Amino acid sequence: MIKTLVNQLVSPKKLALLLFFCVFSLPLSTLAHDLVVGSWNIQRLGQGQHKNYPALATIASKLDLLAVQEVMTEEGIQLLETELEKLTGEPWGRLTSHAVGSRTYKEMYAFLWRESAVEYLDGAVLYLDRENNFIREPFSAKFKSRRTHKELALGTVHILYGKGIKDRTPEIKALADYWHWLKEIYPNTSLALMGDFNLAPSNKAWDLLKQQAYPLITQGATTLSSKDATFANLYDNIWVEEGTQFVISDAGIIDFPKLLKLNHKKSRKQVSDHAPIYMTLGNATIDLAPQLILQDLTPSTGKVRGNKNSKIYHRPDCCYSEVP
Repeated sequence: MIKTLVNQLVSPKKLALLLFFCVFSLPLSTLAHDLVVGSWNIQRLGQGQHKNYPALATIASKLDLLAVQEVMTEEGIQLLETELEKLTGEPWGRLTSHAVGSRTYKEMYAFLWRESAVEYLDGAVLYLDRENNFIREPFSAKFKSRRTHKELALGTVHILYGKGIKDRTPEIKALADYWHWLKEIYPNTSLALMGDFNLAPSNKAWDLLKQQAYPLITQGATTLSSKDATFANLYDNIWVEEGTQFVISDAGIIDFPKLLKLNHKKSRKQVSDHAPIYMTLGNATIDLAPQLILQDLTPSTGKVRGNKNSKIYHRPDCCYSEVP
């Protein structure tokens, strides 16, 4: 009788339409995360004295949550976090994996996030690679948008480059199983897999993963060639599941040499040989206007200067340093 009464009041078709309009009349921010999320292979971060951290921070500050590959030292990612805080005037969070790789070469993964926009929840873990498919096991963690309180889980990986495509395809094929694993450990959570895959998304090796996910970036390239304004390969990407609950308003590649007004030679040496990628969620936007670096782009040599007034020593590139 109750079912009959409901059907008399509102037909199933009208009820479906009513629910549709109720849901989609809500503000977008209630359905989305309102974050700019990205990924960046920052070439050999923390190794050597050649990195320009103000330049790195200028680009990284355009994002709210960033997955970083090829972190060589804790000091490197800490210096980037410090520079981000100095540039933005607000605290940033940092999460770093332990070193993974072969006997002769290891690197770490990291996540950086703007604490006013993102909260780390839990679940930071390296993939339990029982079949030893990956040279560098993927790293993942669960976060929450402070703007909309919606949760998201991110996995990040740096696929083996090897001697050619044949060396890369086994790891790419194994990502299908990794995706299943991510869904098991982060149930009912919006999910993305991002990183440096060393393989274009059009390659057939992706066929297994494409049964359940798709790449956001299918045009352009992310690796810097030696020729200015020219990019070589589309290796970096963000994969999301079919029917994702992410409200993705934009996705793309950040042409950082153009934004920083650097040639590719300086960009590759002082910043990275990869461009970062991003997706904007919900109402979030990204500022891709060219931006001047107020500090000297010459990397610090490790020398210090003393301030005769404060009696404090500073790096030469610090704006507060003063020669006695």
